[in-house]
Amino acid sequence: MDEKTRIKSLRFSLFDGIFANIMSGLSETFMTPYAIAMRAGSSLIGILSAMPNLANSLLQIKSAILAERLGSRKALINSAVLVHALMWLPIIAIPYVFANNQAVYLVIFYTMFVAIGGIASPAWSSLMADHVPETERGKVFGWRNRLFGLVNVTSMFAAGLILYLSRFFSSNSFKFFGFTLIFSIAFIARLISWNFLTRMHEPVLVIRDEHKFTFFDFLKRMGRANFGKFVIFVSSMSFAVYLGSPFFAVYMLRDLGFNYLTYAIITMAATLTSLCMMGIWGKYADRVGNLRILKLTSIFIPFIPVLWLFSRNVLYLIIMQIFSGFFWAGYNLSVTNFIYDAVTPEKRTRCIAYFNVINGVGVFSGAAIGGYLLNILPPFLGYRTLSVLLISGIFRLVAATLSSFVKEVRKIKDMSNLELFYSIIGLGPNLRQNMSLHDGKE
Repeated sequence: MDEKTRIKSLRFSLFDGIFANIMSGLSETFMTPYAIAMRAGSSLIGILSAMPNLANSLLQIKSAILAERLGSRKALINSAVLVHALMWLPIIAIPYVFANNQAVYLVIFYTMFVAIGGIASPAWSSLMADHVPETERGKVFGWRNRLFGLVNVTSMFAAGLILYLSRFFSSNSFKFFGFTLIFSIAFIARLISWNFLTRMHEPVLVIRDEHKFTFFDFLKRMGRANFGKFVIFVSSMSFAVYLGSPFFAVYMLRDLGFNYLTYAIITMAATLTSLCMMGIWGKYADRVGNLRILKLTSIFIPFIPVLWLFSRNVLYLIIMQIFSGFFWAGYNLSVTNFIYDAVTPEKRTRCIAYFNVINGVGVFSGAAIGGYLLNILPPFLGYRTLSVLLISGIFRLVAATLSSFVKEVRKIKDMSNLELFYSIIGLGPNLRQNMSLHDGKE
């Protein structure tokens, strides 16, 4: 692939990402509020977070095989994303078609929506890794994620504002007007995103028989291989996180009685912080390695749900979200980039798919168990939701210890977590002055 084609293709992927994040900002944060508006119980809300991730994971086992049968990663991506966009139509129609069990139908259609979109994920990740050189991935994906985060948070605020204002001009018989509007815009944005995806270039990738292995082959080697240990660590963290994360919305909207606008502002504080930090985390990841960033951020992630126990003040919760966004930015960026570093291009689609399967099982298990615990645990400080958040924090701390079994796969400068943390927040020596790696490429 020549440089001109690569740059042009990356430009199309940029526009794809912009419109995909418009869709995401308008919808993902508001799927639980949509279920709450349908009078969904705590267990069903847990299932709404759990089932889509499980179905998504199981389908991804076949992602690499489908791409090979179609003879193209791009063919799989384009087909799946188009159907993914069309799945918005039944989700939007639920309140107007079904008089009873609306939340159940939401679980069914949203599960299909997430699962179909997930089929394209490994092939898309593999395609993007072909377009971005290894030494620039932290910087490039950090910049992209920062831009996409800005789009996402702007869309999220707009959606929260629309839902807040819609209550003043929608009658009880048409109480889903705001959700209908934001999800319709999300549907259009996804169609535009799909159009740009169809215009990307796909480099030739030859998959030989020696590069093929089954999901069960992967499982058998997982405990011994470095990448397998990485999968165990991340999946364990996902399990611990999803014990509590689906219920932050329940806590804010149902327990504390916040309106949609306040909910959106608190939620987007984390996204705003993440987009501000992506570029910084990306540059440091290129120098000290993605694993070092993962180890540092996983020290602080267990404290995020615990800090929610101490106050119900809106300003305090916004500050906690800033703390959350700071560390999640580094963690999420480094998880993706470590996969790109640790896996060869020929095996990348399969390994990403298998990683997503196991990680998805962790997400499903965490959300399902969290929903069950929400119904049986005694209240803590007056709320059962806080009991679940406390347990999530404890399990996150246990999961964080598993990062010590994973080894870095790149040549990087060795430094302690404390040195790295001080450097990032500006209280230590500037890492740029102490390293020659990648000089002149900022």
